[in-house]
Amino acid sequence: MAVTRTPRTGWIDAGLRALAAGGPDAVRIEPLAEALGVTKGGFYGHFDDRRSLLEEMLDTWERVVIDEAIERVERDGGDAKAKLRRLFALRSGGAVSSRETSVSTRELLKIDLAVCDWARRDKAVAKRLRRVDNRRMEYLRSLFAAFCVDEDDVEVRCLLALSLFVGSAFIAADHGSRTRADIVKLALTRLED
Repeated sequence: MAVTRTPRTGWIDAGLRALAAGGPDAVRIEPLAEALGVTKGGFYGHFDDRRSLLEEMLDTWERVVIDEAIERVERDGGDAKAKLRRLFALRSGGAVSSRETSVSTRELLKIDLAVCDWARRDKAVAKRLRRVDNRRMEYLRSLFAAFCVDEDDVEVRCLLALSLFVGSAFIAADHGSRTRADIVKLALTRLED
């Protein structure tokens, strides 16, 4: 009888979940193997070491939050404002249907926060985070430039939109009788004016 191996993506998903829960120090081979219900020996069939897993986790995170997100937004066409609304809808959605990972949108938010925290202590991760945020800004510029002619206005809207996109989930403030989704929708409407 053939032994079923844990797929490479299973290790990456487990690593991303551990990162979201406890930062990079929580990404350890033995606890991941235990969470997957396998021995740690299977890990080495996919990765040379822990560092290679961490790199692949960051690669996966980057592809999901940039490449796949843009692909999903662009797939249905429409004008720039419709694309902005779809982009924000992706962020507030439930499960992420991804070729790369099975982590949920909520987990992706936690992974974003963990990567930001990790970047404060690791120059290579800081460089990657800068690349991701620059790519996010480039995409937002392409959308806002479609209906804003002033370059300063485009840049301000992009920074506000990125701040809202990345930071909204980490703000614990109440909004009276309105939900956070209501306020984000209102903020996006203001950015589109």
